[in-house]
Amino acid sequence: MTKLVHVAVGVIKDGNRILLAKRPQELHQGGKWEFPGGKVEQGETTSEALIRELKEEVNLDVVHTEPMMEIHHDYGDKKVFLDIHWVENFSGAAHGMEGQQVSWIEKEHLQQYDFPEANKAILEKILS
Repeated sequence: MTKLVHVAVGVIKDGNRILLAKRPQELHQGGKWEFPGGKVEQGETTSEALIRELKEEVNLDVVHTEPMMEIHHDYGDKKVFLDIHWVENFSGAAHGMEGQQVSWIEKEHLQQYDFPEANKAILEKILS
């Protein structure tokens, strides 16, 4: 039985730019670009988890998140429940705190990046 992983995902907007992070090579879907976030821990709301994860991963202080969409995806070796939120109210300068590459990308250039399959619907929503 494949375990379901609940992940809080942030689509972090700064004007027309969206923050992306590159997954470390050794992780599941390694080397692909993603919208930053992380696992929701027991007893946390999605927003609480996202605020915690974005501070730990990219050093942003998030004030508020707004629900965007939910995605359930089965990779075969792993099932994910992506709980995606818009993040527009934050402070700080994004920096890969775990050594990962991070980059602000203009919305119209997002499709040039290689994303995990589960992220395709997020891209469609951003670009619609």
